[in-house]
Amino acid sequence: MTSERFPAETTKVRRRGSSSRRGSWLILAGAAAVTALVAGCSAGSTPTLPTVAPPSTSSAPPASTPPARPGCSDDNTTRVESYDPSTVTTGPALERIKRAGKLKVGVSADNLLFGYRNPIKGTLEGFDIDMVNEVAKTIFGSAQGRVQYVVENFAQRIPDLQAGRVDLVADIMTINCIRWNQIAFSAEYFHAGQQILVRRNSYNSIKQMNGKKVCTGAGSTGFDNLVKNYKQVQRVVVNDISDCMVLFQQGAVEGVISDNTVVQGFAAQDPYAVVLPDLLSPEPYGLGINKKDVDLVRFVNNLLEQMRADGDWQRIHDKWVRSDKNGQPQPVYGRALP
Repeated sequence: MTSERFPAETTKVRRRGSSSRRGSWLILAGAAAVTALVAGCSAGSTPTLPTVAPPSTSSAPPASTPPARPGCSDDNTTRVESYDPSTVTTGPALERIKRAGKLKVGVSADNLLFGYRNPIKGTLEGFDIDMVNEVAKTIFGSAQGRVQYVVENFAQRIPDLQAGRVDLVADIMTINCIRWNQIAFSAEYFHAGQQILVRRNSYNSIKQMNGKKVCTGAGSTGFDNLVKNYKQVQRVVVNDISDCMVLFQQGAVEGVISDNTVVQGFAAQDPYAVVLPDLLSPEPYGLGINKKDVDLVRFVNNLLEQMRADGDWQRIHDKWVRSDKNGQPQPVYGRALP
């Protein structure tokens, strides 16, 4: 994705820390309303959320880093290669979902324009939420009352899929080969890129930030990128990417690395912040699904094909991210069935 700025609404505003941390985040429009996050139902319940642990500074990759999917490379199209679409509407996963009467979906509730709680209506909205509703509508005939939202941070998405706590994840989730060895993905449905946010007139490139503190989210591809390609940068890791902006505004870190769907929004809310133009990595988004639920992957891929053909994908895109110029990603199929 280019460095074109998203509208000001595209930002993370989850606030789970102490009152002192919240104080530096008051410049965000509507932030107070977003603290009441939705989880467990589509009608907008407001559960009590756990306090985020203090951010940690990481100097080495975790010992348990999983291997990449054999035969998959993040340097070519094999990373986004998914299972062939299928018009079959039955299968173990689909029947399980139908019996439950709801589609359980892991989402963000504070990523404006992709997955956020509307502070006026109290409902979840955004690009990812509309994608979820299309899946539920195709399974049940209507999405009304058929989606159970589970609000997650980046690090919770894969464990929740593996444990069966959710059927699907729709949360700006990058497709890569390591994740393919843990879960499965739909075909790519949105194309983003990774960039870094810094203070105005401070740095011109991440290569100038050796020894400096840069914040990233646990379980994110931003963390992976720092570990793999920028080993001299001092990593500060938080559970929620919005906490990175708190630390940035407090002066505790020099930069924030994340997808441009996130950092462009941070910059739009802070006149002293800019996003460097260098694109650090491509970030193809897919809907995450349990690796055993191949029938659900193929069903979703068929739905995405229909949405491209009848204009529904373009309608949702233009509704939320009209400024994005990448257009519809071309699907890649042919992944061998397990």
